[in-house]
Amino acid sequence: MLTEHAKIMRAFSAAGEIIGRKKLQKMIYIAKKVDYPFYEKYNFHFYGPYSEELTLRVEELCNLGFLNEVKEKKGGYYQYRYSLTETGEQFMSHYQLDMPPLEECMQNLNEQNARFLELVSTVLYFEGLEMDEVKEKVFTLKSKQKYTDEEVEEAYQYIEALRKQVEQ
Repeated sequence: MLTEHAKIMRAFSAAGEIIGRKKLQKMIYIAKKVDYPFYEKYNFHFYGPYSEELTLRVEELCNLGFLNEVKEKKGGYYQYRYSLTETGEQFMSHYQLDMPPLEECMQNLNEQNARFLELVSTVLYFEGLEMDEVKEKVFTLKSKQKYTDEEVEEAYQYIEALRKQVEQ
């Protein structure tokens, strides 16, 4: 019944605290694109790939008491901190989930800043295109972010490193 919810909880268990809704969206999307079995549907949105399903699952997990959400005022906006609760940890210990180990991937993703994850997820969203076409999309759709050629190349290298990590 809660298999997809449990997968999200496993991601939190692996990553520890995740700061920011945008970062959370990008982490799950990137993990999905490098072959972790997340099945949330994503559409392209203001900040890159976004899943309404993921947002609803996280809200449900908070309502069930499995995830803790802390809303903090940060300058002119609110930032959200998410972590697995003790109740969530207990639930996970009783829930059998056939899933590859997520720890290294989720910790790696969580160490990146949201801006870089937005770039990586955008590159992955358009991965069926040639690199020049992807760059054009990034520079057009993400013009406010002012990404450079070097950052796009770094995103490609990062994706390749993540995929190698998953294969091991």
